[in-house]
Amino acid sequence: MRFADSVVMVTGGASGLGEAVARRAVAAGASGVAILDANAERAAALAAELGDTVLAIPTDVTQSDRVALAVDEVVGRFGRIDTLVGCAGIPYATRTVDREGAPAPIDGWRRIIEVNLIGMFDVVSKASAAMSRNEPGEDGERGVIIMTASVAAFEGQVGQTAYSASKGGIAGMTLPLARDLAALGIRVLTIAPGLVDTPIYDLAPPGLKEQLGQTTVFPKRLGRADEFAQLAEALAENAYMNGEVVRMDAAIRMAPK
Repeated sequence: MRFADSVVMVTGGASGLGEAVARRAVAAGASGVAILDANAERAAALAAELGDTVLAIPTDVTQSDRVALAVDEVVGRFGRIDTLVGCAGIPYATRTVDREGAPAPIDGWRRIIEVNLIGMFDVVSKASAAMSRNEPGEDGERGVIIMTASVAAFEGQVGQTAYSASKGGIAGMTLPLARDLAALGIRVLTIAPGLVDTPIYDLAPPGLKEQLGQTTVFPKRLGRADEFAQLAEALAENAYMNGEVVRMDAAIRMAPK
């Protein structure tokens, strides 16, 4: 499934990894790019910058009705959805028991699972239903889904129980989703990025990004958002890739903290 001449829908598409995917899809000649993001202003500004083939849709992935409307809007504008790249997600860190001996607040735990895991599945489910109506191409393919996990799915650090659970859930549902959707001609893949330079580091103390870059094996730097987008495009185009979680992490294995 090439980005060129296809319709690409990106959740969390107004910044970071999702923005890089949207930009790459436009540069590749996608016939339509839909940016779904909770930040309506930023999504609209990016769509205006990228041109008439880009549609911005304010979307909170935890609101199932809004997700359904967004998918309908993409199909109504572009006629179909060929590729979904799910980048919507939030960070969260808290110890299970804090220094004063108090247990972790459950609301924060619940929120990150709702956004990162349940929200991801809901978008995948609704986008897949739309893809199932596409005319099949070569090998009977109707669509491609690429989700975003994290190396924290495998090596969660101190305080990352909720975040790791949310990303581990994405990794864990990759193969079952691929099996579920095979009959519809839809492939499912997940990228598990390591330390990638996105706006999450904008408020980091001076020198922290350079310090973190030295913790990788090689190359000794943070990843770039466009490298994630490049991998997403390659996975979409490789028709034999399915049901796999692919790490993009410069061979890092995260320490406990």
